[in-house]
Amino acid sequence: MTSLLDGVGPGKRVSLHFTVSLAGGDVLDSTADRGEPPTFVYGDGSLLPGFEEAILGMQAGEQGRFLLSPAQAFGERNEDNVQHFPRHQFGEQLLEPGMVMHFADASGAELPGVISELLPNVVVVDFNHPLAGRELVFEVDIVRVLDADASPVSLT
Repeated sequence: MTSLLDGVGPGKRVSLHFTVSLAGGDVLDSTADRGEPPTFVYGDGSLLPGFEEAILGMQAGEQGRFLLSPAQAFGERNEDNVQHFPRHQFGEQLLEPGMVMHFADASGAELPGVISELLPNVVVVDFNHPLAGRELVFEVDIVRVLDADASPVSLT
């Protein structure tokens, strides 16, 4: 029998509401007003490892507030991820700082980059995650914790 008292961890299906904010208080994302809470299986890649680590062991009904370092969230900013391209490679396309463009990496996978600067003959593109290098506040309300392979309970 599945117990709702089992804590968050490997082999568990977790339903939770969350809010992610910058350390300064600006809210980036929240599920608080979205009705049914999102559900994920611990370790399935739905949450970043640092977010999962923060809630490890929490039980249904618990709430938590965690300050995540850049390393625990989206990583440190890496200046090697800022690339300079000749302007002519973009043809006549209208470019603006802040514009997100999609590029192909060496394997052909799509890689988003942000136009960070336009110089006379050079386009500077930042491939860092927009939240890289930022501390984040992760607030959670654990709604349910079930075994990942548990069948839904029918009340009829």
